[in-house]
Amino acid sequence: MNYRIVAERGNETVRMDRASSLMAVAKARVWASEGWQVTIIVQDQDEYADSEPMALAS
Repeated sequence: MNYRIVAERGNETVRMDRASSLMAVAKARVWASEGWQVTIIVQDQDEYADSEPMALAS
């Protein structure tokens, strides 16, 4: 599985991919602590188009 992190603040958007769920959550927590709105999208390698976003509560 791959994990896409999407961080948004104002008119800025940052997207990054991680292979590890632990690293994705750790990175998302850092961005959220700095005031970014963070979403983690879990992507199965066979189903990139059907991915479901998971919002990180800050």
